Amino acid sequence: MKLGIGIGWRPEIADAVEALPGIDWVEAVAENICTGHLPDSLVRLRERGVTVVPHGVSLGLGGADRPDPGRLADLAARAELLSAPLVTEHIAFVRAGGPRVSSPGLEAGHLLPVPRTRDALDVLCENVRIAQDSLPVPLALENIAALISWPGEELTEGQFLAELVERTGVRLLIDVANLHTNHVNLGEDPAIALDELPVEAIAYVHVAGGVEKDGVWHDTHAHPVTGPVLDVLAELRSRVDPPGVLLERDDDFPPAAELAGELDMIRATLDGASGDAKRPAPRVARPSARPGAPTPPDATRDRLAVDQTALLSALVAGGPAPRGFDRERLGVQSRALAAKRAGVVARVAPELPEILGSGYRDAFLSYAGSRPMSGGYRRDALDFAEQLLIAGRPADAAARRRLTHWWQDRAGAHPPRRTTRLVRAARAALIGR
Repeated sequence: MKLGIGIGWRPEIADAVEALPGIDWVEAVAENICTGHLPDSLVRLRERGVTVVPHGVSLGLGGADRPDPGRLADLAARAELLSAPLVTEHIAFVRAGGPRVSSPGLEAGHLLPVPRTRDALDVLCENVRIAQDSLPVPLALENIAALISWPGEELTEGQFLAELVERTGVRLLIDVANLHTNHVNLGEDPAIALDELPVEAIAYVHVAGGVEKDGVWHDTHAHPVTGPVLDVLAELRSRVDPPGVLLERDDDFPPAAELAGELDMIRATLDGASGDAKRPAPRVARPSARPGAPTPPDATRDRLAVDQTALLSALVAGGPAPRGFDRERLGVQSRALAAKRAGVVARVAPELPEILGSGYRDAFLSYAGSRPMSGGYRRDALDFAEQLLIAGRPADAAARRRLTHWWQDRAGAHPPRRTTRLVRAARAALIGR
């Protein structure tokens, strides 16, 4: 299906998206769509004939556990509500722990890389097949950006994607900004990845901005698209004419004119690269795919669960760095996750930075350093406020009263006291095991 040029629909820029010229389709975060009430902006776009594709972020198909049936049902319901031609998700894990490893569950609040090993690929392939059987439309999966890489990987990114497609028939959503991110952070050549992956399986392409700090590229979706990212898009276009290309922006939204300018740059890049003679991809030695659809034994899932839990514990719960990982890079990733949590909590609970003032960010980062998310971001906001109140903070009595009232209104309970402190301490001890 030919999608054309699109943009990520977000509530903050809904009016701008409707007014932008030349928009053929939009992508909306699936988890932000309520099946009971579609936002008026999306209703108007659909009435104009604009295709809407739901983009999931919480399935965690690269995790050790099989996909949650409830999450799959929710994604399927959104696809049907929008009459979408396909749905998309990520090649990533987003949670770990739980009964499989006899530990509390951990939520990353972020997309984390899957080890490119045979075991992890076996698990991913079965999870993808489960998802495909549960969805009413085709599924496409996105390559993610990474700050860290797993030790002992057996496949390159292109090889991993190629075998995933061969074994499951899944489509690909190629994010050229993520290929650039992995080039800067992990030394992976985007051109080699494009040569190795099956470009004919591409459903569409993401383009997004980021920023480099101290030699690390952060895929922020909050900065303008850069020249190197457009260069990767041109590399891809020289190999294939992608069915769709979409601009992503998730934060620090610029004026509509700037979004229009970025879309024009994307169009110009595609047009310029399309004039080049299509060069055949060089023959690359690919791993021989194992035929059929083997079901990984529970022991394979158990090993992956242990590894992913150890990594996530180091990133969000103050656990030790697993053997073989770059400790400095783990620290960068951990701080980035905490900063993202702080930003999202400030958006879903804007009263907290208002009550705490300039001390909000430092207080939250201190809290997040050893306390992983126990649920969604709204639960995180309540847990953060609870921890502050247990510690007798903030020091200003008036601010503490405001925080107490805010917490009571949402938690429906008395202010947390010593018993709660002991329960929380016990839970933290279990997580740190």
